[in-house]
Amino acid sequence: MPVQYKDYYETLGVPRAASAEELKKSFRKLARQYHPDVAKDKKKAEEKFKEINEAYEVLSDPAKRKKYDELGANWKSGADFRPPSGWEHFNGGQTFRGRGAGGGDFETHFGGTGFSDFFEELFGARMRGGAGGFERSAGFEDEEPAERGRDIEGDILVTLDEALRGSVRTVNVRHQAGRSVKTETHQVKIPPGVTEGQKLRLAGRGETGAGGGAAGDLYLRVRLAKHPDFEVEDHNLIYEADLAPWEAVLGANLSVPALDGRVNIKIPPGTQNGQKLRVRARGLPARDGARGDLMVVTRIAVPAKVTDAEKILWEQLARESKFNPRI
Repeated sequence: MPVQYKDYYETLGVPRAASAEELKKSFRKLARQYHPDVAKDKKKAEEKFKEINEAYEVLSDPAKRKKYDELGANWKSGADFRPPSGWEHFNGGQTFRGRGAGGGDFETHFGGTGFSDFFEELFGARMRGGAGGFERSAGFEDEEPAERGRDIEGDILVTLDEALRGSVRTVNVRHQAGRSVKTETHQVKIPPGVTEGQKLRLAGRGETGAGGGAAGDLYLRVRLAKHPDFEVEDHNLIYEADLAPWEAVLGANLSVPALDGRVNIKIPPGTQNGQKLRVRARGLPARDGARGDLMVVTRIAVPAKVTDAEKILWEQLARESKFNPRI
């Protein structure tokens, strides 16, 4: 089944030769603009936010970007697309092809996971084996059928707000065996504190078993959506705060964002570039209910241009200061 080609570079508004820093800068700008919490049209912004996240998910990962670039720059955005022959054998595409427990050919597609069909076709997870526990990629059609139905794995895009508060999402799974098509709709509970790579299990929602055997399970692997302000380390949130040189030297009071509102922190005098300041219990929750921390990493910014009056003050400071960073 053809899908629409997605030009991820176009989505982020960057050239194909864009550096990692250029990608990050463009993503942050667009993500802040279309974040559902600040946009007036929340539904439209949510869809745009997902597109931006998907593009950055691929282009910020060197391995995924390399595979994406191998498709070439000649595809037209929105045009019908089929992955190159053999792509699924090394990329683990999201559209699963194989033989069901009863011996029939089947395909499985996902919907509502936060990723487009294009992403799922090229960068999705692999199908896992049935009762024998073997791993099997798409395209292996000659294995003996198992009594138990096969497990299915897919990816689900989870925002940091969902990881903080939890949510319930609707996911569609379309099974196609020959000309027969069956679509199942599942309500997926995303508990607070989910982490990158964690698998959410829906028991008995995989492929149907043979001869009365039990159905397989459906596993959804969590992919945390990129955020314009925060990086994630375990259950901690990392925020980079820009400081003026005089704020670092003299100290300052600073208001920084958190997922559940802003927080005021004190910048101590003599703060160094890259110094970490901890705000306890303002990160993501863990399974035991305790919350991680918000880690504020300082970045001292220097003005690119100064006025004549400012230049005089900087020159006066240079003459009077005894500070030498090279000693």
